[in-house]
Amino acid sequence: MAISVERSCTMLVHMPGAPASANEIKEALEGNDGTAKVQAMQKAIMMLLNGEQLPALFITIVRYVLPAEDHTIQKLLLLYLETIEKTDAAGKLLPEMILICQNLRNNLQHPNEYIRGVTLRFLCRIREEEILEPLIPSILACLEHRHSYERAVNYLLSQADNVVHWGDILQMAVLELIRKVCRANPGEKGKYIKVILALLQSVSTAVVYECAVTLVSLSQAPTAIRAAATCYCQLLVSQSDNNVKLIVLDRLQELKDKHREVMQEMLMDTLRALASPNMDIRKKTLDIALDLITSANIDEVVMVLKKEVMKTQSKDLEKAGEYRQLLVAAIHSCAVKFPDVAGNVIHLLMDFLGDTNTASALDVVFFVREIMQTNAKLRATILARLLDSFNQIRSSRVCSCALWIIGEFCTKEEDIDMALEVIRSSLGPLPFFKGPEEEGEAAPPEAVTDAPPKGYQPATNRPAVLADGSYATQTALADTFTLPSLSSSAPNLRTLLLAGDFFLGGVIASSLTKLLLRLRTLCSPEAVNKATGQAMLQIASILRLGESSAVLHPVDDDAVDRMATCLQIMAKGSADVAGVWLEDCRRSFALMIHDKQSRDAADLKTKDARAAAQPDELIDFHHLKARKGMSQLEIEDEVQTDLQRATGLADTAAVDAMRLNRILQLTGFSDPVYAEAYVTVHQYDIVLDVTVINRSGETLQNLCLELATMGDLKLVERPQNYTLGPGAHKTIRANIKVSSTETGAIFGNIVYEASGYADRSVVVLNDIHIDIMDYISPASCPDVQFRSMWAEFEWENKVAVNTVITDVNQFLEHIVASTNMRCLTPPSALQGECGFLAANLYAKSVFGEDALVNVSVEKQPDGKLAGYIRIRSKTQGIALSLGDKLILKQKG
Repeated sequence: MAISVERSCTMLVHMPGAPASANEIKEALEGNDGTAKVQAMQKAIMMLLNGEQLPALFITIVRYVLPAEDHTIQKLLLLYLETIEKTDAAGKLLPEMILICQNLRNNLQHPNEYIRGVTLRFLCRIREEEILEPLIPSILACLEHRHSYERAVNYLLSQADNVVHWGDILQMAVLELIRKVCRANPGEKGKYIKVILALLQSVSTAVVYECAVTLVSLSQAPTAIRAAATCYCQLLVSQSDNNVKLIVLDRLQELKDKHREVMQEMLMDTLRALASPNMDIRKKTLDIALDLITSANIDEVVMVLKKEVMKTQSKDLEKAGEYRQLLVAAIHSCAVKFPDVAGNVIHLLMDFLGDTNTASALDVVFFVREIMQTNAKLRATILARLLDSFNQIRSSRVCSCALWIIGEFCTKEEDIDMALEVIRSSLGPLPFFKGPEEEGEAAPPEAVTDAPPKGYQPATNRPAVLADGSYATQTALADTFTLPSLSSSAPNLRTLLLAGDFFLGGVIASSLTKLLLRLRTLCSPEAVNKATGQAMLQIASILRLGESSAVLHPVDDDAVDRMATCLQIMAKGSADVAGVWLEDCRRSFALMIHDKQSRDAADLKTKDARAAAQPDELIDFHHLKARKGMSQLEIEDEVQTDLQRATGLADTAAVDAMRLNRILQLTGFSDPVYAEAYVTVHQYDIVLDVTVINRSGETLQNLCLELATMGDLKLVERPQNYTLGPGAHKTIRANIKVSSTETGAIFGNIVYEASGYADRSVVVLNDIHIDIMDYISPASCPDVQFRSMWAEFEWENKVAVNTVITDVNQFLEHIVASTNMRCLTPPSALQGECGFLAANLYAKSVFGEDALVNVSVEKQPDGKLAGYIRIRSKTQGIALSLGDKLILKQKG
């Protein structure tokens, strides 16, 4: 048997007496008597609820009831629509239901709050998507109305002790309500802080996160900040989603910038995030931690970093080499800030001089070089350890730096003898190959006794960026070759030389020259002559190897000149020459280290330049405040509020002035609709606050801001329609997502309907150009990292210098200011009036992209500047956009 299923009913109304006829109801609705219409609508609703069918009544109601202005009739109309069937037997929406959508939209935009309220009540009973979908913007506008519901606040306060037991969705609504109420009435936030502290114990991590965000936004008291930071640190450990951890780290970064003292207490908890295998999380954690190190917590931090370094030796650890590089750089930074800890970590780090990760080994050797200059107490032990582990180094660049350290800091006879023996054993037996002795005849390839080990790539001739920023061609071993294992029988220097690395040969010759010049003042002439002869033989063997066909690439002229000079100095060196090699070189290095420390100190001073308190600022002792039953958090918050009142006027004025400078005019003053936009650029989105003013004497209906984008910009949602009376204004917000650092444009128009015009009117807006400068910020990186990225990045944009500026230093300053970049070349290297300048600039985008710029410019005889500005990046967009900016800005 068929089972009849009754439809759901959202209301019940008793119908007394006999039902009225359909014709009577229809005649009453078609008349002009308002009271009769009300009674007819009531009868129709009661009949429908009691099972009567009135199919012909709908069109009559649409024609005669829908346009009525009476609030009672409109309320009964909504009840009628709530009662009738809206779908057919198949469950599809009846076509005539579309007729009511425009009326519902008008009700939601009605100036009377009663009409908006009863319409919202009706829509709560609607389940049909076809009716609700076009009304969503209007519904949201009503829900965000300025009038709050005080009954919700009273209910919350009455249930404050039970909030922690509510569901997570309701708890999120409570936090949203608290933010709105406290934003409107800041003086009442003391009532709600206790509720927020209770919600911190919620089982929902989303609620806990929102509690911490709300707490920081409402209170600046140290107790509140400490509670929020604790929640963030717990989320770092408990959450497995990397995106969540990155968001939490961003919140901790914000707390660090504003509440450094509180965050210093949470440093060790923050470092627990290093357990994550994600490199972005580890890097961001270390960046936060390194800025919070003090003399009180440096020992604990170094201990944690040492443990993490030891973990990287495990073969099971993912990206161990890259992670070790981050840790080495972090330890290096700690040792520079606090020299007392250098002795605790230097020996551990020196175990990684032979690391297959060249970047990690370079960081270690640079760290050793700096410590040797700045910490004389550690020189003896570091030098002994370096000589013991030198034969394990397999990277050409690390060997070069280690040889420089050996040649510069071996000052005792026993150290020099040990250094000469280490170099001799690293070169192996001489000669490097055997062949005919006739002049000009090279040995055949098969006569070579030693060949490059399997897996090596030959040296390549490629342009390199020198320390002064200029280009040069050098023959060097590619850093990408597969290094042999440390158990390889071939000595390290011999292996690299056979692979064609003759730049290293010049470094070997320089180190031998320094060692022998010092040995002359310490030993007898016989011992010096013996050592000198052995060293000259080694250098001559390197030269002979480079001129033979035993290597794939011959020695370059620079290396030949350097080694020949060293041979001449060894043969007949004078006291003046010895002073240049032994004293002036050390003095230059000391000057470089001093300049680096001065720049670091200046950067730190600039970062902390903002005064924590003004000279005439109010000092409020919260211990002397009358407690009156307030908690510690409320007392601290009251003190912070007093300080904000005392010092907030200047900050507000500065913010208002900055806002005025970023307003863009979109239409003309003679247009019927005037529009201007305030552009706010966040990391990954752009917010446009467009103020629209109706300057005509008519009401503009269905006014809509239509926008389109060009470039890697995407409009999130289409702004809704509005109605503007004469002289009225409206602020329309549009969100635009940004996916990469690239110059883009936003364009569009304003469309509206005015009475007396059949067609819609259009006002075209001025374009809004998104500047790449809003996305990049000055940054710094080591010189080695800059050169590595320059060689790696494939996108290059070459811009010719075309400027009216005639001074090279002034031109560089103009480029730095115009591109929002940082000059990595130290000021000491830019001094002088030689008429030539080469410098490296660096910046990072908010998306983590690197922007590299090399400026090479010289002054011509006619006084004009000529040269090139080269831009390199990993992506095409930043290279092209930055090049366009330079073309526009470089003329000055």
